[in-house]
Amino acid sequence: MTLIEHIYELRNRLGVALLAIAVMSIVGYVWFGVAFFGWPSLGDMLKEPYCSLPAAARPTLNAAGGCTLYGNGAFDQFSLRMRVGIAAGVVLASPVWFYQLWAFIMPGLYVKERKFALIFVTAAATLFLAGAAMAYYVIREALGFLLTISADVQTTLLSGESYFGLLIALLLIFGVSFELPLLVVMLNRVGVVSYAKLRKWRRGLIFGLFVFAAVATPGGDPISMTVLALTLTLLFEVAIQITRVHDRRKARRLAAEEALDPDQPSPLDTTPSRLDDPEPSNPGRNGDSGGAPFYDDAT
Repeated sequence: MTLIEHIYELRNRLGVALLAIAVMSIVGYVWFGVAFFGWPSLGDMLKEPYCSLPAAARPTLNAAGGCTLYGNGAFDQFSLRMRVGIAAGVVLASPVWFYQLWAFIMPGLYVKERKFALIFVTAAATLFLAGAAMAYYVIREALGFLLTISADVQTTLLSGESYFGLLIALLLIFGVSFELPLLVVMLNRVGVVSYAKLRKWRRGLIFGLFVFAAVATPGGDPISMTVLALTLTLLFEVAIQITRVHDRRKARRLAAEEALDPDQPSPLDTTPSRLDDPEPSNPGRNGDSGGAPFYDDAT
């Protein structure tokens, strides 16, 4: 394709991805306050880690008690619901926009590399959702630390803006971070990095993962950054072992090709493939239905 065709292709792919996110955001906005098919509403589901804390860690101004977050402005509830709906749309539409990303890259790959499209989309969506799920369970421990570290001195009335902002940030950071091992594997597949280089850089890269976890986690608590760093280290080690297996297979294949004797017949199968049967009759040069068959120069 020409450059203009690539730009059009990118525009179309982005359009489909944004449309999927918009549709899923509407679903997330409605789901925030409505329970579907026996599932709790999205708002109650996301509020559950906060509500599971001891009552002393989540004080309330409501005389009847309960688990309630607070807002300071008239538009806080609407803006909060919009933000959560958009974040839910990004997560729910992840298989679609991951596929659009791969579909844009795929025309530049060899045919044998395109077979990894389904594997890439499935692995990317699974890792993203796994990271978001881990963040959902980590937020409970993180809040337990943040809200009780000085409970005898200060009481925190947590607003919906601050709580859901922290939760959404953790969900997205964990989800995106879990894609790093997949990125390593794909770079190895296309020949950008090798197992030998990754093994040589292992200590520095693991140290970088811990630094990234310390900087990326928004809460600043040691629990979330430690869990993120250890999980990324484990996934990175799995990615290194995958590159190890791939490079060994590649080395054996290259060694087998180099061992071929140029003076001997090639072991490759050179049997011509079978073609479809030609039509019983072909039109002539002038378009008539009879006469001798007409073959162009390419034939």
